[in-house]
Formats: sequence, structure tokens, C-alpha cells
Amino acid sequence: MNILDEIIAHKHKEVAERKALYPEKLLEKSLYFETACLSMERYLLRPDKSGIIAEIKRKSPSKGDINPYVSVERTSIGYMQAGASALSILTDLTFFGGKNEDLITARKYNYCPILRKDFTVDEYQILEAKSIGADAILLIAAALPAKRVNELASFARSLGLEVILEVHNLEELQETYCPEVNVVGVNNRNLKTFKTDVGLSFELAQHIPAGVTKISESGLSQPKTLMELKEAGYNGFLIGETFMTSSRPEQAAARFIKELKALQDKKEVVA
Repeated sequence: MNILDEIIAHKHKEVAERKALYPEKLLEKSLYFETACLSMERYLLRPDKSGIIAEIKRKSPSKGDINPYVSVERTSIGYMQAGASALSILTDLTFFGGKNEDLITARKYNYCPILRKDFTVDEYQILEAKSIGADAILLIAAALPAKRVNELASFARSLGLEVILEVHNLEELQETYCPEVNVVGVNNRNLKTFKTDVGLSFELAQHIPAGVTKISESGLSQPKTLMELKEAGYNGFLIGETFMTSSRPEQAAARFIKELKALQDKKEVVA
């Protein structure tokens, strides 16, 4: 069993336990069920933003502890002040050290789109995402049959949530993409081997349907790489570890985004 299979097997057990503790009717009483979601897709396309989805991730199965005691309040506010387009909050506890409360905290202090980064395998988790203030969910093609991607995406859209479909190869893209998906994310990190190759984003760019908002995820450590990905047609970039390995992730993000803007300004002058 590879790590992704292990995570998914554990997630099914976790969902069953949470259903017993927090019935769906209880989730639906959250004030966020009456609140309209912010469009992550629109924020990614805003010219005044960087296109960066800045992530809060405490640990990972491949790296172990990254920043276990991060201040979600300070970091999330700092990310947005630095010019990030949106936030990504890991809510998986067992493998990534996150929790729902992290997203609730980020929601409390920020008016921006927030992605609930988790391993979604059940409609219950989508209700849960809505109940804690998320604006978008992640569906991982490697973890779901195509039929389930369609079903879960449709359910999320019915609640006003946007959907990011994460793919790792052309086969996953072709088999699981459906019209209910708002954004296609190419994860440069193979979740079965944890090998990272940014070249995957360039390889798949031409295969993503025309007009679909697309983002590149993982292994993005240099602003110049983002400029190259923009040239390839990418609208957004999910960045976590590049910022989170710093003791002050929000400051690392501010430096990164400042350098990215300088490259963009230089390109405009040359043009």
C-alpha cells in the first residue's frame, strides 16, 4: 500500500467516525451555510493579485514536521497582505497536522477565497467544508473514480463551493475532467512516490481544455518559474513548503511576491 492508498483508507474511517459525532443536520446549522462563497477562480484571474494560493501546512508524510506551531492568524493575514490571491488550509490531522479549526481561524480574519485542502472522498466532507467557511474544495483524481469526481463536484457546486480537480498525468485529466470543475490543478508531486517534477505542468498545459482556469502545484520555489508557467497559460500557483519552511511564512511570501512583481514589471517595460 502506497502513502496515498493509506491516506484514503484512513480518510474513509475518519469520515465514518465524524458522521457519528457531528450529524449532517448539525453541520447545516453553521452560519456559513447562509453565506455566499467567494470565487477562487475570479480571484486567480484578478490582475492586481499574484495568482498565488498561499498554503498553511504544518507537516507532510514525506517531509515530517515543517512548521508545526505556525500561527494561522498571523500567517494567513500576512499572506493576504503580501498579495496572495487566496489561501489553502490543510485540514487533515493524521498525515498533515491540520485541523478544521485552522480554516475557521483563517476565515475569521480574512475576506478572501479559502481552499479546504483535504482528501475528499464523501459528500459529508463537502458539507463539512461549507460549515467551516471554505469557498472551494479539492478533488484528487488519483484518489477517486471518474464517476465519483463528477458526483462530488456536482454536490459541491450545489452548495456554492468551487471545485479544484487535481491531476498528476494526462490519463487522470482525460478520465476525470468534467464541466462541474472550476479549476484544474496539476500537482507536480506524485502522491504515490512523492517525486516532484515541475516539467509535468508544462507537459499537461496544452491538454487542459481551452478556457479552463489552471494552476500549478508543488515544487514552485523560484519566481522565474512562475513567469514561465504564466507563459504556458497557467493562471495560478499553489505554494506551501517554499513559504512554510521559514519561521515566518508570511515574510517569505512577501519577499517571493515582491520578486515576482519585479519580474513582471521588467517584462512589461521590455514589451
